[in-house]
Amino acid sequence: MKHRTGRLEAWVVRPGELDPAERAAWRAMQDLTPQFGNPLLGPDFAAAVGEVRDDARVAVFHRKGEPVGFLAFHRRPRGFARPIGAPLADYHALVCAPDDAPEPARALAAAGIAALRMTSLVDPFEAFEGSVESRVWAHRIVLDEAGASPLDELLAGGSNLKKNHRRYRRALEREVGEVRLAPDDRNVDAFETLMGWKREQFVRTGRQDVLAASWTAELMRRLFARRCAGFGGRLISLYAGDRLVAGHFGVRQNGWYHPWISAYDPGLAQLSPGAVHQVEAIAAMADAGLTTYDLGPSGDHWKGRFSHDGQWVGVGLATAPTMVGVMARQSERLMSPLLKAPMLNRIRNRLDHIAALEPTLGGRLQAVALGSQRIWKWAQ
Repeated sequence: MKHRTGRLEAWVVRPGELDPAERAAWRAMQDLTPQFGNPLLGPDFAAAVGEVRDDARVAVFHRKGEPVGFLAFHRRPRGFARPIGAPLADYHALVCAPDDAPEPARALAAAGIAALRMTSLVDPFEAFEGSVESRVWAHRIVLDEAGASPLDELLAGGSNLKKNHRRYRRALEREVGEVRLAPDDRNVDAFETLMGWKREQFVRTGRQDVLAASWTAELMRRLFARRCAGFGGRLISLYAGDRLVAGHFGVRQNGWYHPWISAYDPGLAQLSPGAVHQVEAIAAMADAGLTTYDLGPSGDHWKGRFSHDGQWVGVGLATAPTMVGVMARQSERLMSPLLKAPMLNRIRNRLDHIAALEPTLGGRLQAVALGSQRIWKWAQ
């Protein structure tokens, strides 16, 4: 489907319909701007989501016949859009070249999008500045040119991190078995065990289970099974003897790794296997061919203990200069004062999370009905 607004044109296609030249142009734009390097911002992730979600789309923006930007999204009714892969979309962006960034309102109109919900927008050129309502710091561990991690400095001294790591590791080896890291674990049983731990964790904490939706579970299984030099899923596991004790599963593009699922054996919680895993995984980055370990955006304090790099990502609503877009903007402004109440804001975020996770109305109603008690608990 082709839209035209002024000199900017947009072809809106399914991710799998991109031709090799368009994929190459998209990757080249990622390479030009390091902030766009995360796997979630590339054509391979969009294509993977497109295999399990019928509403996945990519707007390919053109000027004078040449691609100048790519925006991957989920098309929702009445011209609304959500980031591709939401709520797994820890990052999203209008990927473009530094010297030719499309103006957001014009780009959305060209793509037939009235309003785009932004949850963690990467915007290195500040094109969406007027639509960002708040920002969240995204944490990363990045190796230097010599392959050294900032973690090396923390562990080299007499820091608590070093002392605790040694203590927890010794306890694991004493009570369970010799500790070893599997930086690219292909054990299907380990993968399924990690997913099970995470679902149990969602129940314990009252958080929305992102693995309950059939498409998210299928996406992760397909990524885990994928064998590709440049892109795919990766499971980094920690074993004590023959027992899996902790792991991360996420997506990798070249040397950039972004874990989604972080969990550990709840029966060993007192031995902190998750903390041991994090240190061991970061220490093994260079040998595993990783240059960036992206912990993602959040206020979790533990991430700051390990990371010394990152970027601000934006939260807000971007709209097109259309009737529906103007109405969406006005609705957002009217809701803003109400959402200053913490409980209402948490409930709204939880319901928005469900709306992103469940594409159908029936699925959303079922998720709300099944999780109503958890929503109340989580809002307290």
